[in-house]
Amino acid sequence: MDSEQLRQAYQDLSTPHVADACLRLGVEVRCAPVGTTAPWEGAAVVGRARPVQHFGSADIFLEVINGAERGDVLVVDNGGRADEACVGDLVALEASQAGLAGVVIWGLHRDTSELRAIQLPVFSLGALPAGPQRLDPRTPDAMDWARIGDHVVTADDVVLGDDDGVLFVPLDRAAEVAETAAAIRETERGQALRMLQGTSLRQQTDFDGYLAARAEDPALTFRRYLRAVGAEIEE
Repeated sequence: MDSEQLRQAYQDLSTPHVADACLRLGVEVRCAPVGTTAPWEGAAVVGRARPVQHFGSADIFLEVINGAERGDVLVVDNGGRADEACVGDLVALEASQAGLAGVVIWGLHRDTSELRAIQLPVFSLGALPAGPQRLDPRTPDAMDWARIGDHVVTADDVVLGDDDGVLFVPLDRAAEVAETAAAIRETERGQALRMLQGTSLRQQTDFDGYLAARAEDPALTFRRYLRAVGAEIEE
């Protein structure tokens, strides 16, 4: 899928929808660390990952941007450091003008007010005024992969971010994940509508039936029961 196909496939899908779809399809649910958010509410991003490891200088960001395609997402591995901000307004503006869709950082950003004005989604662990005061040796694979928390991200991944956080989906599974996420979204919308019309979630899921079935089969899980009645709310 190219950038436009990704944008169309994932529009109006939340990261919870996508995470549930991954769970249903047996795709590993890979989330950025808790607290990875943008500096304003409502920011959202979807695009192919452009990974990069940071060693103290911004030149590597410019190099990655130079080779990126429109709609890509810069994914920055700064080791989750809390003593420096590695992306600020100039890198964000450069990425925006190059057509990138956003930035995800395992680390901190700065120039928050300027980032809000630029309006390029930048997801990070928070803000800090101080930039890097180091210059470490660069490794040969610095633009091949990025570690974001517990997960390694490559150009074979899709990045999705919104108010609930950031997650990563294998590019070769992106189409089926989006299709499944859309089905989950429609199921949940229908359930919410019926609740507003007076039919409780317990009624829709036949919760009394589940309790009775579980009494007969203690190994029965709510998730398995929901699949049987077509009312999935946990995946």
